[in-house]
Amino acid sequence: MTSPRRRLFVNTLRTGALLLGLAAVGLASAQPKPIRLLVGFPAGGGTDAIARTLADKLKDELGTSVVVENKPGAGGQIAAQTLKAGPADGTVLFLTHDHTISILPQVVKNPGYEPARDFIPVVGLATFVNAFAVSGGTPAKSFNEYVSWVKSAGGGKGAVGIPAPASTPEFLVKLVGGKFGIDLVSAPYRGSAPMMADMLGNQIGAGVASIPDFIENHKAGKVRVVAVLGKNRQAAMPDVPTFDELGLKGFEDLPYYGIYAPTGTPQKFVTDFSNAVAKVIAMPEVRDHLTAMGLTVGHMPPAQFAAREKAYTAAWTKIIKDTGFVAQ
Repeated sequence: MTSPRRRLFVNTLRTGALLLGLAAVGLASAQPKPIRLLVGFPAGGGTDAIARTLADKLKDELGTSVVVENKPGAGGQIAAQTLKAGPADGTVLFLTHDHTISILPQVVKNPGYEPARDFIPVVGLATFVNAFAVSGGTPAKSFNEYVSWVKSAGGGKGAVGIPAPASTPEFLVKLVGGKFGIDLVSAPYRGSAPMMADMLGNQIGAGVASIPDFIENHKAGKVRVVAVLGKNRQAAMPDVPTFDELGLKGFEDLPYYGIYAPTGTPQKFVTDFSNAVAKVIAMPEVRDHLTAMGLTVGHMPPAQFAAREKAYTAAWTKIIKDTGFVAQ
């Protein structure tokens, strides 16, 4: 027969174990879940590099890990569709630039998402410009030399790589060709990384993408950026003229980088995450790194970022319409 003292001892142990178990469950539930930061382009490209730079610092600000998850394909559509299907609890976000949000819904009939309905703008972190670059095997040292080279060696025709079909770079290729009297044909890739590989291998003579996609190889002399969009030269490459200087105007509204969440994500999380990004991009080492990539870094809280996106989308609605492009 078990003595009263022994029964009391056993019951005390059981109660203690139960309390410890409940405490452990409480701690586990209080621990923030990891955040998946989706990127719609392959590893090695400019968007991926930006995401990994932020993720490394955000974990300290948020107290949880931020894991970059590449979902390449269809110009970011796959990642956007993944975001739409994800839980609206702050555990899945999407870092992207203008193409997936402002351009794709206008050029694809059924992209599988509607930004205004399915996504919340969480934070804008930078603007940038697109650039025209030539491969190392191309003799041209300037944009005008490239035009002359296409007219002489190519009979007036040339192929230009772009990171995705029906993208801002594709429209730029068409507008640039028309402005300067050459027949330029877009060659679409699945992201800037494979396009850059072909440029480095001299498989294609030119490409259009963002400055972050070109900057390292431009500095190394492996490709040459010969013109940038916008009215102002870029601090990362001050010797490169703008297309505005060369006579192609109308691209004053600069593209952007930002982060989105599924509709329904709690406002407190959106505010806290936006504030965390503001702190991270204010860090000198982060700001300097992103600036060296060719970005103009600046925090845009949710409302400001939403207005920025709306203005850019409206500007490109007109440009796309003027080209006569029909949604596919």
